[in-house]
Amino acid sequence: MSCYHIRGGRPLEGRLTVQGAKNSALPILAATLLAPGESVIENCPHLSDVDAALAILKGLGCRVWRQGDTVGVDASVLAGAEISRELMEEMRSSVVFLGAMLARMGRAALTYPGGCELGPRPIDLHLAALRTLGADIREENGLLRCTGRHMAGGEISLTIPSVGATENAMLAACGCPGVTRISGAAREPEIEDLQGFLQAMGADIQGAGTSTVIIRGGAPLRPARYRVMGDRIAAATYLCAAAAAGGQVALTGVDPEHLRAVLTALEQAGCSVQTGPGEIALTSGGCLCAVPPVVTEPYPGFPTDAQAIFMAALAGGRGVTLFRENIFESRYGHVAQLRAMGADIQVEGREAIVTGAGGLHGADVRGGDLRGAAALVVAGVAARGETRVTGLAHIRRGYDGLDVGLRALGADITETD
Repeated sequence: MSCYHIRGGRPLEGRLTVQGAKNSALPILAATLLAPGESVIENCPHLSDVDAALAILKGLGCRVWRQGDTVGVDASVLAGAEISRELMEEMRSSVVFLGAMLARMGRAALTYPGGCELGPRPIDLHLAALRTLGADIREENGLLRCTGRHMAGGEISLTIPSVGATENAMLAACGCPGVTRISGAAREPEIEDLQGFLQAMGADIQGAGTSTVIIRGGAPLRPARYRVMGDRIAAATYLCAAAAAGGQVALTGVDPEHLRAVLTALEQAGCSVQTGPGEIALTSGGCLCAVPPVVTEPYPGFPTDAQAIFMAALAGGRGVTLFRENIFESRYGHVAQLRAMGADIQVEGREAIVTGAGGLHGADVRGGDLRGAAALVVAGVAARGETRVTGLAHIRRGYDGLDVGLRALGADITETD
């Protein structure tokens, strides 16, 4: 079984360009279905989730190619409208193909999606939004059979700002004649990135980044060339590793405004942070101090995807910090593994109390989900002694060479069997 072998305790220094955003690339790849012809997506990260998305596109009849960080998708001829159970179970974001398939083909058949086990994440909001546009969705033995030949624009009101439901509604609405208004939309930067690609395809869409998105759909779209934004959670991971281990790092290719909540928390923990256009520089002496309560919220609040990573950085520091996880019910799976490294963390319901241990020690630990596994790497980079992190399949879902990036900053980390 492959693992990361980390010899911790070395400060990090250097510059690194952040990978393309996983959570932008996946809906953008789904959006390539909307127009016949070849779309070209630049800065597309090498991830197992991206591989799964490309496999779905191939299964639907698209011609797909990759050269470095550039991916081409030719959706001229589609051969079917069904996604296999195996591909749906590869990742949570597979459900975003539903809206695009309905917009382009007027039908879709797929199962419920897979992904990390973070507690209940029903797709009811996705289905309700699509039904508002006129989609007929029926479940038969675990298979969702959907038709949308009579879909039209409508008023969609999301009861919670679901990123996936917002994306699915945007994609489906592009194929619906008339005006669609999405109220209560998610405001994440990745939603804006999807809008940017759709606009490049000729879609009449505006409002992404606010709680109301308006789409005037039904017009033919064209393939487009587009560059994916930098990954704010990958950036947060490198910043937290440097904060915990100490040192000076500079990240390029990421918008500091997309990380404002995380950067504020890092400054409160004792780091010096400087920002410029597309760049973040962090200086840390290591051994972070406690911060005010960290409460995960929809953007622009503190991101749930950075919760485990920041917790790992604080676990080796000093003082007491309260975490409250408001997005997912089961996002403390990393806590037991951090305890094996000497962390003092108590969990009750959605709250976790982290009492800084003044330093962690190496141990053999296993990641159980994407961000939890990355958190263990962050802890290992800062810890005394040797750490072995298994569960790398989770890390490969969202990080394009996490070990390579950390080595470029001076970490002693290698992948071994």
